[in-house]
Amino acid sequence: MNADPHDSLFDPLQPEHPGEWAMSLAVPADAGHLDELQGEGPHGLAPTWGDFFDHTGTEGLADLNRRAEALQRQIRDNGVTYNVYADESGLQRPWALDLFPMILGPRDWAQIEAGVLQRARLLNAMMADLYGPRELLKRALLPAALVQGHPGYLRAMQGMQPRGGTWLHIVGFDLAHGPDGRWWVVGQRTQAPSGLGYLLENRIAISRQFPKAFAGMKVQRLAASYRALVNGIQAMAPEGENARIALLTPGPYNETYFEHAYLARYLGLTLVEGNDLTVRDERLFLKTLAGLEPVHALIKRVDDQWLDPLELRTDSTLGVPGLLQVLRAGNLLLANAPGSAPLESSALLGFLPAISEHLLGEPLQLPSLATWWCGEDAALRSVLPLLKDGVIKATYPQGGPQTVIGQGLGARALDEWTGRLVRQPEQYTVQSWLPLSQTPTWTGDRLMPRSAMLRVFALADGAGSWRVLPGGLVRLAPRGQLMATMQRGGSSADCWVLTEGAVDHTSLLQSQPSSFAIAQQKQPVTSRAAENLFWLGRYTERAENSVRLAEIVLDELDGEEPGTRALLSWLTEVSRENALVLADVPEAHQSPRVFARSLMANLAPHPRDPAAASSFSAGFNLRAIAGAAAQVRERLSREHWNLIERAQAGFASSAARLLHGGDFTTGEAQLLLQEASQQLAAITGSQTDRMVRDDGWRLLSIGRHIERLATLSRALALGLETGSVHEPAGFEAMVALFDSTITFHAQYQQRRDLVALIDLLVLDRDNPRSLAWVVQTLRARLARLGQSVAPQDAELARDLPDPATWQLAELSNWQRGPDGRRVWSALTRLLEDCEAAAIDLSDEITRLHFSHADRRSQTLSI
Repeated sequence: MNADPHDSLFDPLQPEHPGEWAMSLAVPADAGHLDELQGEGPHGLAPTWGDFFDHTGTEGLADLNRRAEALQRQIRDNGVTYNVYADESGLQRPWALDLFPMILGPRDWAQIEAGVLQRARLLNAMMADLYGPRELLKRALLPAALVQGHPGYLRAMQGMQPRGGTWLHIVGFDLAHGPDGRWWVVGQRTQAPSGLGYLLENRIAISRQFPKAFAGMKVQRLAASYRALVNGIQAMAPEGENARIALLTPGPYNETYFEHAYLARYLGLTLVEGNDLTVRDERLFLKTLAGLEPVHALIKRVDDQWLDPLELRTDSTLGVPGLLQVLRAGNLLLANAPGSAPLESSALLGFLPAISEHLLGEPLQLPSLATWWCGEDAALRSVLPLLKDGVIKATYPQGGPQTVIGQGLGARALDEWTGRLVRQPEQYTVQSWLPLSQTPTWTGDRLMPRSAMLRVFALADGAGSWRVLPGGLVRLAPRGQLMATMQRGGSSADCWVLTEGAVDHTSLLQSQPSSFAIAQQKQPVTSRAAENLFWLGRYTERAENSVRLAEIVLDELDGEEPGTRALLSWLTEVSRENALVLADVPEAHQSPRVFARSLMANLAPHPRDPAAASSFSAGFNLRAIAGAAAQVRERLSREHWNLIERAQAGFASSAARLLHGGDFTTGEAQLLLQEASQQLAAITGSQTDRMVRDDGWRLLSIGRHIERLATLSRALALGLETGSVHEPAGFEAMVALFDSTITFHAQYQQRRDLVALIDLLVLDRDNPRSLAWVVQTLRARLARLGQSVAPQDAELARDLPDPATWQLAELSNWQRGPDGRRVWSALTRLLEDCEAAAIDLSDEITRLHFSHADRRSQTLSI
């Protein structure tokens, strides 16, 4: 590490004890906020932090910058992202994680754990009442407007009895540590609480940076709680331990999609979207290549209103038609049960003490912040004078929580908010302001305090039973800001919960089936995943072809010798058919310079360019690869995903910089294309050598070879049509497009006759770019699919041209045409047949496996 930028870390006059050193680098917390770092221990540190720095040591403190850099590198390499809809620079931004964890001692955790367990029982009992006898409403313990007036109250759930009597399997509670040292509940999340995946990634990343402290401080582990959640769901679900559990995600454009894929992989669940599922005879099924397979339990990450377009929001494309009927029939465990949105309203917090006494016969152990629902006249009158020191929240939040902090309002804004509350009092809730405790973070040369909010999770581990995950997701407010939220530029931290007893070293692997059982199982490939893998293969091949063709065109047009009319005609036709140039661009022989400039400008058109809609050149294909890969990210290795992201983003930024920077020379374009070609070769290698060869991979391979067969067949047919293959330069260009230059010259030296071309590019079954190799590979992949998925695949294989019948003598035979030119009728027919076969095969694959239009392929496993 270079010591120059951070001289304070290397000052020889610094104290030798790590605790003293840490305090010398620490900035005190802001006035009125609890300082998590400071306490009554040695050197003025809280005992937990003193222990942490003792384990880290002075050498460890001097190494913090290197650790911080390693942490950020790990986050980037792991592809941990948080999507921000309003971010115009792009959908994905790297997950923000601070180097230091929040550390909770056993006493603090005991208070949190007891209070959270009680609240989980309370909220579950409230759900049972609100959709059952509704005693809380009849006894006026809860205003009807907060329940039946809430848009998230689902009348379709009235009378529902969830399996195991458990409505809520995962509940998130947002906690704040007040200046008096007490923990307060600020809010609760019950529909689809986020954070379980991110906190797990945070734990793995931070424990690697401080392995000695993590091992020596008796930090409670997380795996046992995740295992208990899955075991609890299996125990309550239909089919018991044999139940199939899936995780329902809105898709890759959701802000927390990374953790959906991460959790599904960690828990061994199938990640599904709404259109992966279908309802038959009041049962839920997963659409797979092999047909319909039953789903018995669903962990949802979709808000309730989107779950069933038949009974809830009719415009939803995220849910499953008929899902609620499956739930009523008792054929599905849905975690969490729909209808819990009213429990998320901040207004509810003010009524919970009395409700707890009524339903549980117990006072609340963990207090809520003072809360006033303005829909009650007395509460409105009481709270209006307190707005300056309060927090205004929407009673019925739509599109996420809406929060306004009174301290940040000027006199005029305060008057405007007072007017809003008076005009629409039921729409707003006011909560008292609590200065959040501040935990130390690392800035590069200082321990800087930042306000923190802790989200902890209660997980159902059986019918009517919960446990609290010993840790949580810490959200840090930007320095100088009052709110800790990821949407407004905040960051996160790990949470270490210390124990005085033995550390539970449970591994999630201990709950998995035996190796023999796993060997007998076959992981299903959903139709959606199969379709995206199919198109991932097609777009990868299409991108390789467009990049290679663009290189050939620029090489020919930038050469010292002008190309012949036949070669330029071939370049024009293949460029247009592969969308390297727009249709109205003058032909290459009319204006080579204009043609080349148009091709370069079209490599990566700006998304807002009207012409971009008709552009499918290299940049478009790279974006399409990334789009298809995002849909199946859980199936790709981290390296594979990173390659795709870097290739797409690097090409787009480099092309934009060159295009908008003035003169875009042919040499610069060629370098850009060469780099893209190298990255695509690495992506192809990942697909070929590092993916499991299951049915999904076979469809990826089929997609690649369909694209290759159609493109190369058509290019060779155009070469015959224009006559370019009969000229040296055109001959070499064709061999280059087939990526067979080295093989050709090694085998045929300088011979450039059509017989040699046909032998290598059409008939050679050892050349992976020849048409015969492509067709025989397609036949083999389809035959294998026919064995494992649908017999119709084997029929499709038999419908393809048979390379065994192709004869060099016949294909190289020519006749003299009416115009005196040579005509290769047999070869031309073969090329047309190959192109047509590729197109027909694509249509049949779509009909058979993606649209499920062929009823003969539907099997129903119950």
